[in-house]
Amino acid sequence: MTEKRRRRVLAVVNQKGGVGKTTTAVNLGTALAAVGRKVLLIDLDAQGNASTGLGLSSEDRRSSTYDVLTGNLPLVETIHRTSVPGLDISPASAELSGVDLEIAEEPRRAHLLLDALAVESDPTHDYVIIDCPPSLSLVTINAMTAASAVLVPLQCEFYALEGLSQLLRTIERVRSALNPDLSIQGIVLTMYDARNRLSGQVAQDVREHMGDVVYKTVIPRNVRISEAPSHGKPALLYDHACAGSQAYIQLASELLR
Repeated sequence: MTEKRRRRVLAVVNQKGGVGKTTTAVNLGTALAAVGRKVLLIDLDAQGNASTGLGLSSEDRRSSTYDVLTGNLPLVETIHRTSVPGLDISPASAELSGVDLEIAEEPRRAHLLLDALAVESDPTHDYVIIDCPPSLSLVTINAMTAASAVLVPLQCEFYALEGLSQLLRTIERVRSALNPDLSIQGIVLTMYDARNRLSGQVAQDVREHMGDVVYKTVIPRNVRISEAPSHGKPALLYDHACAGSQAYIQLASELLR
């Protein structure tokens, strides 16, 4: 992809649901915008939780990433400003749930998002953060083909490493066949409960297996993070001082370093 400025494209990926992908995409994007970076969040999950979490109603989603992948609209015509200065979003719609079948016969079916980003008429975003669906679908493959790197939220639970092994194999296949420059930006441990011995053991195991690719910052289980989407706000706006918000600020700082 030819870029008119240095732009980091991060795909937030995990084939498991409920591990904190959307929460990480929204709040990391907010934290980066808060320190002066211009951020575009691309919502590729048909559930549209990132769009809801940034206050976009269904009326705001008449043009969506579905239109981008199917070639109905250029990316720039789907972008909305959010209540967070410096954070824009291309929202999702329910139509994404069937888009894999619609684009399966396209000759560049794995490169549709890459092509859309390449012709964006206002490529001024420092970061593009892609919130992926909870599957290793063609939509997710599009995200990884378009990305500079993959960011993996990993829940501190028993089967975490098993799911991670499958994801790493998929990343390697994408790197071999579609995007040789794809790297792993980092693994972020989510839903960490310091009172639970299992959380500590999982975190230790992941660090032993994956080394420095695991961020030092861990995202704790936090009620305020869970409440924020129902108010149409990132946790950082809903309660800046809560433990979850502070963890995402630390994660953004670590990413920038």
